[in-house]
Amino acid sequence: MFPRSLSDPMTSKFLRSVLAIAVVSMLSAFAQTTAAAPTSAPSSPATGSPASPAASTTAATGPGSKIGTINIEQAVVGTNEGRRDFEALQKKLEPKQNELKSQNDELEALQKQLQAQGDKLNEDARASLVKQIETKKKSFDRSVQDAQEDAQNQQKEIFQRILQKMAPVIVKHAQDDGFAMIVDTSNPWPQSPVLWYDGAKSDITKDVVDLYNTQSGVPAPAASGAAAKPGAPGAAAKPAAPKPTTPKPATPKSTEPPK
Repeated sequence: MFPRSLSDPMTSKFLRSVLAIAVVSMLSAFAQTTAAAPTSAPSSPATGSPASPAASTTAATGPGSKIGTINIEQAVVGTNEGRRDFEALQKKLEPKQNELKSQNDELEALQKQLQAQGDKLNEDARASLVKQIETKKKSFDRSVQDAQEDAQNQQKEIFQRILQKMAPVIVKHAQDDGFAMIVDTSNPWPQSPVLWYDGAKSDITKDVVDLYNTQSGVPAPAASGAAAKPGAPGAAAKPAAPKPTTPKPATPKSTEPPK
């Protein structure tokens, strides 16, 4: 139900779908503004470069000739700020996780009861039990959906907030190091236009994370074995729920409650 890592397929798919356009717009707008700014005269409060980009690109262009790559997802969640905020969000969502786990356990218990006693119950008692399971399952499914949407919205807010501040860092690094283009490799090919690249020679993800950490001044979160990996934005895996019951008792599948 809640995110474990941005590398989870569903989470990554969600982030890419809601943030791809924003990333493209942000970096390109900032790069164009920077390139258009005069370099012979000092900037003033009225005419200087904006403190933050007006909009949100998978490609930032600069004056150089090299092509670089960056994994935007990894960059955002790899910053000290991202790790701190996503871990804090995970802790914030734990009470809801526990609540859903209790609902899931209750459904499993009722389903096991139906399996064990279904043939022994009279028609009315069995129908009542089936109805109870169906009602609780509908309520559980609604709770899961609402909790997913809430988690996704909060993850998206964190991701976009950090990306907004990271955009000028990416563009400046690209221009300072002579890159003509920076391509986002968060998506694997064929979803991404990048068929192949040599990460050892072109990837600037770590450089950007280091620069961002220095600029932000946020210290690295204390190591914690119990701390959950950040997940974003995102579409978290839905917890397994008991299979819908049918008039005839069926052997339920084992369900794993949300972690």
